[in-house]
Amino acid sequence: MRGKTILIIDDDAQLRRMMEQPLVRYGAQVEMAENGKIGLRQFYTHQPDLVLLDVMMPEMHGWDACKSIRKLSPDVPIIMVTALGSEDDVLHGFSLGADDYITKPFNVNVFMARVRAALRRNEAEQALQTGTTYADDYLMVDIDQYRVVTGGKSVDLTATEFRLLAYLIDNAGRVMTFEQILEHVWGWEYADDVNYVRVYVSHLRKKIEKNPKEPLYIENVQGVGYRFQKHD
Repeated sequence: MRGKTILIIDDDAQLRRMMEQPLVRYGAQVEMAENGKIGLRQFYTHQPDLVLLDVMMPEMHGWDACKSIRKLSPDVPIIMVTALGSEDDVLHGFSLGADDYITKPFNVNVFMARVRAALRRNEAEQALQTGTTYADDYLMVDIDQYRVVTGGKSVDLTATEFRLLAYLIDNAGRVMTFEQILEHVWGWEYADDVNYVRVYVSHLRKKIEKNPKEPLYIENVQGVGYRFQKHD
């Protein structure tokens, strides 16, 4: 974590300090903003390695801030840190491009584990195995160039979506269990969060499949996991 810049966007000053202290203790540089508008300006200025983002804030709430940040950067990790903990809220955060979701109040040790995992995943982007480019007459995925094309049109994937797709392609034809996918795409800290896999597979299917309801590429193996199926 040393040398990393982390941006905290939250209107609760006490909570900002609570998150800042352990981050600084482990060597991170922390920037803070009390609402989404200021947070976007801080994002432009500091180009952080990670964003911790609240939802319910004045001026600009976290949903809009998340959308704006994701447009500026498809790969910077975004962790929503909010009191909105319903399943619909979590799914909405993921649909906007958030990489993780922490519900307030939270355990500091769990919080730090999630932060470290997000940073580690982002660093691993640079180490994606080369030579796993896939192409057929509809879908093209170039791991080296971080590029996905369907039907001749470029597709924008978030960093997590791309990691998941790259992992499935790299293991094409093999059934990858929920546990294997979670460990390799999110990290061991997420071993019990099977719903993460289902949500992101749903996102991927909507972006790369001709018919997401009848997927050709990402096949579901009931109760076990998923398999990427190549097509000539």
